[in-house]
Amino acid sequence: MKLNRTFATADELPATLPVFPLAGALLLPRRPIQLTVFEPRYLAMLDDALSGERLIGMIQPVAGDDAVGPSPELCAVGCVGRIVQYAEIGDGRCFLSLMGVARFRIAEEMSTLTPYRIVRADCSPFAQDFVEGAGESDVDREGLIAALREFAKANDLKIDWSDIRKASNETLVNSLAIMSPYGAREKQAMLEAADLKARADILVAIAQFDLSGASESPRHLH
Repeated sequence: MKLNRTFATADELPATLPVFPLAGALLLPRRPIQLTVFEPRYLAMLDDALSGERLIGMIQPVAGDDAVGPSPELCAVGCVGRIVQYAEIGDGRCFLSLMGVARFRIAEEMSTLTPYRIVRADCSPFAQDFVEGAGESDVDREGLIAALREFAKANDLKIDWSDIRKASNETLVNSLAIMSPYGAREKQAMLEAADLKARADILVAIAQFDLSGASESPRHLH
């Protein structure tokens, strides 16, 4: 295991990954998310991952928040994350921070004796994920920021606009996607977007849908 390990191509990633199914969680390349792990099977997964390359696959159940049972059907696409920080909280829980590496498509689920699930992961369809800033020039940055301003005003949100101005297009789009208050279906659509521009367009479209009053109730960022 190497500290500060980075991955330049799909070939550098292992062929199989343990997966952590979690509805509503969105991980994207070069962006972090924080998780709290407490189920014994996922604590075992964390133990095993820390002894290797520190990689796990974040993925959503197809049924989202309605998923039931220990082995719900999984979405076809997830994102590889590398554990960059973890801490034992002391009450049987662990906190960890994952940094997104690249998206993957499930090639098959493996038979295993581990309490957690393992898949054969194919990152080759997402070669652009390994290139920082890929597709940034195609993003309608002003349109995205305009939609964000309207959404923030309608929902009485405070935003540090100086941070927004300094962020690259990739950081802006992917951070907003991760922090967005939308449901599992919308998060999966953003994950599977063909490129950065498509992800930004989805964000704008969903925000405009909310602002049109079509949603039943206002949503708030967490």
